[in-house]
Amino acid sequence: MDRKELAAFLRSRRDGIRPQDVGLSAGSRRRAPGLRREEVAQLAGMSVDYYIRLEQGRGPRPSRQILAALARALRLTDDERAYLHNVAGEMAGTPAGPPHDVPAGILHLLDRLDDTPAYVLSAEYDVLAWNTMAAGLITDFSALELRDRNMIRWFFDAETDALLEQDPDFLAFARDSVADLRAAAGRYPGDPGIRDLVAELTTRSGLFRRLWAERRVEIRRSSTKRMIHPVVGEMELHCDVLLVPDKDQKVILYTAAPGTPAHESLKLLRVVGTQDLTTH
Repeated sequence: MDRKELAAFLRSRRDGIRPQDVGLSAGSRRRAPGLRREEVAQLAGMSVDYYIRLEQGRGPRPSRQILAALARALRLTDDERAYLHNVAGEMAGTPAGPPHDVPAGILHLLDRLDDTPAYVLSAEYDVLAWNTMAAGLITDFSALELRDRNMIRWFFDAETDALLEQDPDFLAFARDSVADLRAAAGRYPGDPGIRDLVAELTTRSGLFRRLWAERRVEIRRSSTKRMIHPVVGEMELHCDVLLVPDKDQKVILYTAAPGTPAHESLKLLRVVGTQDLTTH
């Protein structure tokens, strides 16, 4: 049980709920927009003293019933609910760390997708496998050291923070990635790889530090993404995420509707490959 993180997570979720969201009156003497501690305790059906001790990081390990009551009171999403159970030590089993062995069927799928950029991500955003189109769209992963094949490590740097914050698309991707990484940290609380990655990015990127402090938890799912390639130009692509549950991995595929400019760009990319490619 991570008492410090449990306390901070409860505080962050409580601060994010308006009284009117749960049928309470905001009143006129409320110093902050979120719920009061006694209101959460009332909604969860527990004593105020017990809840206060949880938020102060000195309470006993909460039972599954208590966690379920807190999840209802704080209106947690499924991803946030899973994270709450993880940091409270109520996991079905604590895995040693994110698996890195990609199933043979997934590798075969990548090989068959010769017109679609696709790659496999581990829970901590290491690129584990990729096809030729993914190398053409993003970078030649085979030319990188293993440590440098981490996408979230590429993304956050003090020199690029300001540029990322000025671009709504990149900022949204940054926020979603950090929320997904926090969910992974909850699933693997003892993994040194995730712990070291978070420590490194917290030190070198103010943007990461701010987003990590938000304690947003959400597993990454499909979205639309704007990609800029040095040869074929800008493309708006569908970013589909297929989960590999047994390995806690994600297959990322970039597609475009037939007849669109992005689809034509992907066809050109298939010809261009990795020539004259720089990492973006």
